[in-house]
Amino acid sequence: MPTIGQPIEGITADRFAQGLTFEAYLDDIATPENLAREGSDGATRSDQSGWMRQWYAGLALTDAQAASMRDLASRPDGPAHVLVISEEWSSDCRRDVPVVARLAEAGGLDLRVFNRDGQRFGATPLPDPALSPNADLMAPFVNTKRSETYQSIPVAAFFTSDWRYLYHFVEHAAVYDKDAWVYGHLRVPRPGETTEETGARIGRGMGELIASPFFRVWASATADEIISALYGVATLGLASTSAPSGGS
Repeated sequence: MPTIGQPIEGITADRFAQGLTFEAYLDDIATPENLAREGSDGATRSDQSGWMRQWYAGLALTDAQAASMRDLASRPDGPAHVLVISEEWSSDCRRDVPVVARLAEAGGLDLRVFNRDGQRFGATPLPDPALSPNADLMAPFVNTKRSETYQSIPVAAFFTSDWRYLYHFVEHAAVYDKDAWVYGHLRVPRPGETTEETGARIGRGMGELIASPFFRVWASATADEIISALYGVATLGLASTSAPSGGS
């Protein structure tokens, strides 16, 4: 776990500058080069840029959320940079990376997006430099839950103007109990289902979930969770030795 108030080795202004702006990231999603990379579990990618643009266009922070980000960013040790790690095949990334972009806009933060994977899907518990050019960025933010380690995404890591670490959000807001609702319910095979029927039902169910009002509720919760965590760091000071929890 990175230490609040301390730099993270390897995350510098020059390394950060190698990432994509949010708009450039959306453009990159649709390129043949990106679509040729492996998707989730090695599946073929589909172009998600249109969905993400539409979702982003429909997102608006509340007045309180926007004002809070402006307040936090105005502080001497407030957030100035946000490093995002994403893959657009992830519904969590499609939902929350645009939210982070809105937060960055509200606070005037510099945002850069990096892909988690290289050409192959990152199936290993820890990032592998032989497979991903951004393994060095993913390594400080690996997620541990249920006593196992995951390369959970999205990651949104916030830094001061002089590159001291403040906080990072990972995967989804705590109010979204994905383990129970998706993995413990939706993805569980039903009695009498064939493998093909289970897969088709899961696909329909995820589509319905993404189109439901709950997806927007969890997006708003992401903004609230990030703002609250950054406020906690600002209130308790950079001498804190552990990061506020993000996601689950």
